[in-house]
Amino acid sequence: MKRHLALGVAVLGLFGAGFLWTAGQGTEPAVTSFSAEAQEVSEDVDTSMIQEMTLGEADAPVQVIEYASFTCPHCRSFHETAFQQIKENYVDTGDVEFVYREVYFDRYGLWAGMVARCAGPERYFGLVDLIYEQQSEWAKGGPAEIAENLRRIGKTAGLNDEQLDACMQDAEKAEALVAVYQQNREADDINSTPTFIIDGEKYSNMSYDDFSAILDEKLAEAE
Repeated sequence: MKRHLALGVAVLGLFGAGFLWTAGQGTEPAVTSFSAEAQEVSEDVDTSMIQEMTLGEADAPVQVIEYASFTCPHCRSFHETAFQQIKENYVDTGDVEFVYREVYFDRYGLWAGMVARCAGPERYFGLVDLIYEQQSEWAKGGPAEIAENLRRIGKTAGLNDEQLDACMQDAEKAEALVAVYQQNREADDINSTPTFIIDGEKYSNMSYDDFSAILDEKLAEAE
């Protein structure tokens, strides 16, 4: 999906004085916009708390990195179709390590990423499934409504209000997520989603058959 990024526009808010999400009151997370300072964020913020989200074996012969946005319809389509086959036929067999990296085109994608990470790495991909599955429902309405929709998804996965509030009020983590996103975007020259880095080579969105052909070729080279 061609949604080009620009610092200060890609994410509509960076968390300044606080990231507020009042339980049960329909209050949206509060953000303050940034632009001139955006370039400095990735250099000044401690990103050590941000864990890479992966599936498969770390020593698999081929590594796939997906850059995707939770608000991107093409990312949802890939996740619901080709990704499921890739996971079954390559990740679960030990042939591919799959790395999922969040892209923040807007604040809603960032909010969704924070909810997904709230359950910890063990349940992260289960929440990713729910967020994509319900994308057309939760991404509707104004900020407060979207925030409440994401809360409901979190609760579906077993999170309670206290856990969600703790996650969504973590301004330090929000800033770190944005900083990691900026660093990865610049390093891999990401300007659309979904984008894939397969053993260091960049590819745009593709069908499962095309993806499979590339993986088979990479695996053959790795033998």
